[in-house]
Amino acid sequence: MNIEFTPSAEKFIRRLVMFDGGPGYGLRLLVSPGGCSGMSAEFSVEPTPKEGEQVFQHAQFKLFLPAQSRLLLDGVTIDFKETATSTGFSFIDPKAKACGCSSKSEAPAFEETA
Repeated sequence: MNIEFTPSAEKFIRRLVMFDGGPGYGLRLLVSPGGCSGMSAEFSVEPTPKEGEQVFQHAQFKLFLPAQSRLLLDGVTIDFKETATSTGFSFIDPKAKACGCSSKSEAPAFEETA
């Protein structure tokens, strides 16, 4: 599986796991298709993966990914953006096709559950 992270996403995930969990904890990342806007995500800090989840080990943290998330995230760069009006993960998918309401292949996902 090939997933890239921007420095801001790495920093956000490291801090989230450190403050909401601790050593050995990981980030459960549930990604689903978001229609025209790309993908949406829900996440939580957890001590262990659930049955059927695969552990993606990054140099600084680990992700717990269910099958659908693994399929959707392969080849994607995960970013984290914080603006005056929204905060959350953004997915940059080079395979995504532009639709009628957007010309970018960047899919914002600002649904957060922690």
